[in-house]
Amino acid sequence: MHDLLHTLSKPWPWYIAGPLIGLIVPLLLLLGNRSFGISSTLRHICAVCFPGNIPFFRYNWRQELWNLFFIAGIVLGGILAAGLFDSHEPVKINEALQSELATYGVSDTFGIVPRDLFTWHNLITRKGFILMVVGGFLVGFGTRYADGCTSGHAITGLSNLQWPSLVATLCFMAGGILVANFILPYILQL
Repeated sequence: MHDLLHTLSKPWPWYIAGPLIGLIVPLLLLLGNRSFGISSTLRHICAVCFPGNIPFFRYNWRQELWNLFFIAGIVLGGILAAGLFDSHEPVKINEALQSELATYGVSDTFGIVPRDLFTWHNLITRKGFILMVVGGFLVGFGTRYADGCTSGHAITGLSNLQWPSLVATLCFMAGGILVANFILPYILQL
């Protein structure tokens, strides 16, 4: 058991993790004609919890029940991983990035996200509000506007050779590069 926990606590090499993720797509398609994606789950949850006359939520969500179990597994897996694999060591990041982040006042590298940025106290600051509220809104809006999230388009859509997924993935990548290199440094200086 100790060896298993030790193996699972280390990052997996790309040549193992990548094919495992890639095999999810054909497996879902072969086993039940299902598409891999995360953002549609919110629609399913809303359809379950808020049945009403909203046309967007009027569909047979029971056919997508597997997706709700999938998300529950992601949440449970995250909780187990946080409890079982917390090394109490700082996250290993490139030294150049660590130095650059320190110039913006981000020096806490313990945990999944830097507490220098993501805490309840920081939520009421201008920087925290932009990062958490405005950023969260833009992610949600972009996911709805693109009719899917990065995992749905970049993994499932590209695997199925869907043109809209290629366009969406290129836009995700371009937006990520633009924000990380030009907009985020400005926000971190606030």
